[in-house]
Amino acid sequence: MTETTESSRDSTPRAHILIVDDEASVRSALHRTLRKEPYRLSMAESAAEALQIMRDDRPDLLVTDHLMPQMTGLDLLRRVRLTYPDVGRILLTGQAELETVVAAINEGEIFRFLRKPWDDTELKLTLHIALDHLRTEGENRRLIALLHKQAKVIRTLETAHPGLTSIRRDAAGAILLDLPDDEPTNDEPTGAGR
Repeated sequence: MTETTESSRDSTPRAHILIVDDEASVRSALHRTLRKEPYRLSMAESAAEALQIMRDDRPDLLVTDHLMPQMTGLDLLRRVRLTYPDVGRILLTGQAELETVVAAINEGEIFRFLRKPWDDTELKLTLHIALDHLRTEGENRRLIALLHKQAKVIRTLETAHPGLTSIRRDAAGAILLDLPDDEPTNDEPTGAGR
């Protein structure tokens, strides 16, 4: 059963967190813990349902249990990493076997691994840090794309106007400008006092 709730009343865009757990009591407890936080929460009781939600309304962050019927949380994390690499991933489980942790980190490339029962403060802090990390990564991708676009424009200008982007410097490192022959330099007097 899919549940989506706004945990804040104002109209400011909120980070969307998808929580996946086959136990209704866990989903309910997580909802109670996070209901006053500035997030839009979606709940899914299975990995298949989570994938459907992701197709229809991609979240910013996925928090999933590991041991679930049909598809484990680890399998879900692997699929999400391949299909939606920009979605943050956190594994929240009571099964803390070393093999599961290693696979979640290496194959699901999770941001964090949290154990059940969770500490409310640690959970909230982890979500906050994960979302901040995702925003920073998104801003970095945007700036890199802008940098590539600007470099392309500069290459186009340089092709059309060779030498346009070259800079000449004197021995002291000062930039040298090519001035028209009739324009005075700094060491020539100007005005009527010549």
